[in-house]
Amino acid sequence: MASQDRLTPTLLYPATAAPLLKVRNLSVSYGRQEVVHDVGFELGRGKSLALIGESGSGKSTIARAVLRLLPSGASASGQVEFEGQEILALPERRFRPLRGRAIGFVPQDPGNSLNPVRTIGVQAMEAAALTGETNTAIRKALILETFAQVGLDNPQRVYDSYPHQLSGGMLQRVLIGLAVLPRPALLVADEPTSALDVTIQKRILDLLSRLQQDLDISLLLITHDLAIAAERTDSLVVLKNGSVQEAGKTSSVFSSPASAYARKLHADVPALNPDRYAKLRDPGLRPRTSREAPKIEVSAVTKTFAVDGKILTAVDNVSFAVPAGTTHALVGESGSGKTTTIRLLLGLEEPDSGEISVAGDRVSGRSHQSLRSVWRHLQLVYQNPFTSLDPTWTVEHLVREPLDRFRIGTSQERAAQVREALANVGLAEHLLSRKPGALSGGQRQRVAIARSLVLKPDVIVLDEPTSALDVSVQADIVEVLLTLQAKLGLTYIFVSHDLALVRQLAHTVSVMKQGSVVEQGSVTDIFENPRHAYTASLLESIPAGISEARPALQPKARHTYRQEQLA
Repeated sequence: MASQDRLTPTLLYPATAAPLLKVRNLSVSYGRQEVVHDVGFELGRGKSLALIGESGSGKSTIARAVLRLLPSGASASGQVEFEGQEILALPERRFRPLRGRAIGFVPQDPGNSLNPVRTIGVQAMEAAALTGETNTAIRKALILETFAQVGLDNPQRVYDSYPHQLSGGMLQRVLIGLAVLPRPALLVADEPTSALDVTIQKRILDLLSRLQQDLDISLLLITHDLAIAAERTDSLVVLKNGSVQEAGKTSSVFSSPASAYARKLHADVPALNPDRYAKLRDPGLRPRTSREAPKIEVSAVTKTFAVDGKILTAVDNVSFAVPAGTTHALVGESGSGKTTTIRLLLGLEEPDSGEISVAGDRVSGRSHQSLRSVWRHLQLVYQNPFTSLDPTWTVEHLVREPLDRFRIGTSQERAAQVREALANVGLAEHLLSRKPGALSGGQRQRVAIARSLVLKPDVIVLDEPTSALDVSVQADIVEVLLTLQAKLGLTYIFVSHDLALVRQLAHTVSVMKQGSVVEQGSVTDIFENPRHAYTASLLESIPAGISEARPALQPKARHTYRQEQLA
């Protein structure tokens, strides 16, 4: 094909009812354990289909079976037809030309998918090689054109950069660009937005929808979020424990789920059920007297850092107060100052100006040793429990360690407090001897919460505590947090980019942008009557399920792909 044709793709396939991808009786085993059982579905040209379900449901395994990327020791049976050709039984040497060229793949974590010691351009050249173009200058032109097409403002700068020099949203766009560069017929996207801010998530999903339309690409989307699947795809396959619970057109499954499991997924999506926990949350809104001092008070706090010889203002004159027994949320995109604010609150950073107090005790301007008394009553639950918990320690050791450090009680009393903390988060005592690697994601996060509770603190800072969890597990954790708050009178600072979850959990909210608070107030007021354009843009980015405004995806054009490559 001429180089000009590569820059301007042409439509090859006529309109046809034949599916692009057909899966029949697909089963996958790891050793003797079968993890996917007789799964079947079809995906038409230019159409989109979502595989949804919680972790362990078999979504990614099915996708990797289609891509022929199952790990060593795994086996697949059944039929997978692509372009009318059975590909599951093809020898690897005959399937390899399809992977990347005809079937593109966007992995979940861009940070682990790109080589950190090679520039984006060097890695992009490998993807450009799949186009068949041998001229290096034309390959680079194709790469820069594709980077611009996926919304990267300065393609040359991206091309010259290393992965660590780009944001998460930019890296995800790079991966999407590399996947669509050879103009595949099918794009498999495995949780492509799970770790991104809500606004970046919307941009990435909009991008995938636009590329699907512009290039006539079929999209196989893997997600645990029913709202995203409903908003972005034509059909759904709901999976649980490797089996199909139900399947059909998105509108039918979303509006009238037939299986109990699909109904549960629907109920667990925060965006679809904003008042699900109202009865648990509302006791925190008890009337307060004007004399009652706030549990947390942040007053005119500013923090700057020197970066490459320049002064960066990370937090700019931020103020808010949190009454005892309530939840205050800090929301905003990455770089908005949320994390720096909580580091200041925890005494891990010292503000340039302003004051912070917790229960009347000033946090700022104190020595590390004197902060120990504050930290006993102010605990933190990290974003990722797998990395924040020592993998070599047992659950008992992890939960008991704060008691050991503060030398609280006798050995027997500490053991009793550990069991009480576990019971508070709904974990059984038989887990005491397990290590984090032997726990599920939800269990690990419950251990992290139990560890923060064991000192009986007044205030807990929750830093994106559910962002790495499925919506079903997230719902369980939210219920645990609100139950504990109602039972123990805890005060929470909740840091999140998930505004739908904030609506369920928090009483008050501060919206942050570039280090400043652009507006704050009760969650109801801010969500129902946003006064700042930035807040409105955040709220508009929340996936809401079936969207009547979502345009039908009409095929336009895509790069020619030779049928003989299947032969």
